[in-house]
Amino acid sequence: MKLASILILLSVLVTGFVLSQQQPANQLKILVFGAHPDDPEKTGGTMAKYVQLGHKVRLVSLTNGDAGHQEMGGGVLAQRRYKETQCAGAAIGAEYLVMDNHDGELMPTLENRQEVIRLIREFQPDLVFTPRPDDYHPDHRNTGLLVRDAAYMVTVPNVVAHTPHLRKNPIFIYVSDRFTKPTPFRPDVVVGIDEVIEKKIDMYHCHESQMYEWLPYNRNQLDLVPKTGRREWLGQQLKPQNKREADQYRAKLIELYGQEKGSKIVYAEAFEVSEYGSPLRKEAVKKYFPFF
Repeated sequence: MKLASILILLSVLVTGFVLSQQQPANQLKILVFGAHPDDPEKTGGTMAKYVQLGHKVRLVSLTNGDAGHQEMGGGVLAQRRYKETQCAGAAIGAEYLVMDNHDGELMPTLENRQEVIRLIREFQPDLVFTPRPDDYHPDHRNTGLLVRDAAYMVTVPNVVAHTPHLRKNPIFIYVSDRFTKPTPFRPDVVVGIDEVIEKKIDMYHCHESQMYEWLPYNRNQLDLVPKTGRREWLGQQLKPQNKREADQYRAKLIELYGQEKGSKIVYAEAFEVSEYGSPLRKEAVKKYFPFF
């Protein structure tokens, strides 16, 4: 692990202890699903804000990422990417789980659905964040489908009967995407992340195999990755996406934060409530998203 990653881990050990002493009376439990190590990071700014307020966040990758590289793969890559997830989780003080399914081979099987049901029941989350079931990558699509199919079933006692069922279906939340078929993403909640954008970049910086190797290679941009100053370069690559979300959903930011604050937010993450979980009622938005 590189020096920068070690420093992130050490700093979070201290802040994590302080935060553990400041748990709110009504602590929320938030579960985030992604297909690959580095996918849950799309919610990293919002998750950092939850942790800072004393809420409990668990990130889950449903595959081990063992195919995501141009020069290495299999167990060696899976182990490397697992270490990267632990660095990323530590960057914001969140737990990070990685399931041992092969990258590129995640299927919406009954067995995998049951595993997702177990994960949700064991954590007993208030909110479950997930990709929508429409995406360019089959693992992303199937992650969304598996989580969608687990919704409601988590409340059925005779399904996965040895893991106690939930008495209430959690609120399921879709993470933003750019896809328009069959329906475009329509945000219900947009969270300003200006004060934690650097923590989100820290999370991605932990994923060296992806940010500086595989993804640039896959985009035919490997020659653009600098040898030094990579953390700064990464921020320049990633921040525009969250700026676009703030600009695109400015009206929703103003609705939630008020005109003065909402008009000044630079970076944001947007979310849509899934109809497959419990509803997020208007009067409860500030309870579950205590940032406004």
